[in-house]
Amino acid sequence: MAHRVKDIAAALGAQAFGAVELLVAGASEPASAGRDDLALAMSPAYGAALGKGQARVAVVWPGADWEALGLEAAIIAPRARLAMAHLTQMLDADLPHTGISPQAAIDPSAQIGAHVTVGAFCVIGAGVVIGDGTWIADQVSIAAGVEIGAACQIHAGVRLQRGVHLGARVILQPNVAIGGDGFSFVTAEPSNVEKARETLGEAAMDAPDDPTWHRIHSLGGVVIGDDVEVGANSCIDAGTIRPTRVGHGTKIDSLVQVGHNVIVGAHCLLCAQAGVAGSTVIGDRVVVGGKAGIADNLSIGDDVVLGGGSVVLSNVPKGRVMMGYPATKMQTHIEGYKALRRLPRILRDLAKR
Repeated sequence: MAHRVKDIAAALGAQAFGAVELLVAGASEPASAGRDDLALAMSPAYGAALGKGQARVAVVWPGADWEALGLEAAIIAPRARLAMAHLTQMLDADLPHTGISPQAAIDPSAQIGAHVTVGAFCVIGAGVVIGDGTWIADQVSIAAGVEIGAACQIHAGVRLQRGVHLGARVILQPNVAIGGDGFSFVTAEPSNVEKARETLGEAAMDAPDDPTWHRIHSLGGVVIGDDVEVGANSCIDAGTIRPTRVGHGTKIDSLVQVGHNVIVGAHCLLCAQAGVAGSTVIGDRVVVGGKAGIADNLSIGDDVVLGGGSVVLSNVPKGRVMMGYPATKMQTHIEGYKALRRLPRILRDLAKR
């Protein structure tokens, strides 16, 4: 579907200049843009690439001389990534609403709202409640008693176990698993892990009489707030007694593990391969970088930023930026890194004395 330049600008909350009645069919990078594409040149670094493509219209940075760049029209985007969010939403294809597939297995007691799509080979258990306008792709498994809010998107292969409650407008990418048992086991006698924790490293070496790990079952389920998104192949485990919780507006990347009893606040970002161990509480607006790990039973304050690859072993107060292993304040980590870089030279100088 083609859009007029002025309509795109209005949707972005931006200003349009030049031939604003021109139609564009899609978005493209500047160097590969065709005549009917909207080139995305949102910073000066992309200006030269416009000459390699054929775009007549582009989204450009504030202060850009769009006419000198050879354009017939331009949209000025003060905040490029926010413009990208609005633009991609506008240009994205609608989901195919095809109703309920005859190949889906739906328990008669399930309550299906209006305008719901259920794909082929889905299994929907007894007492499930699905809100109006929710879209469910093929091969999704929804256990008995699960509640799903309105206007959710649940993509192929998602597994929702018992005790899961989804808010409105939740998006689950392919193969997300929510509500699986938490990783919680105990031995008859204190294990080496428990002793190591108590003694700060001195573990018992004798073999226990009964080494069996006894499962602690997960009865608490998972509660997901409104407008949450979970990336492909991520897992959120059920709580032991109380539910694991994810707050409104939080976005979770692919391949993220959220352990049992964890509470994640509102409007957080958890990036790829991050892991949060059991019973940790994360505040609002926290950003957890890729491959970062948070140990169990910790408290992470509001507005904390954890750098990629950080490992958090202690509580973090609100507003702090942390990096490294073990994670420390960013300034402390950088000072330590600089000192480590200087160490070989210092040792060489000492050896000469």
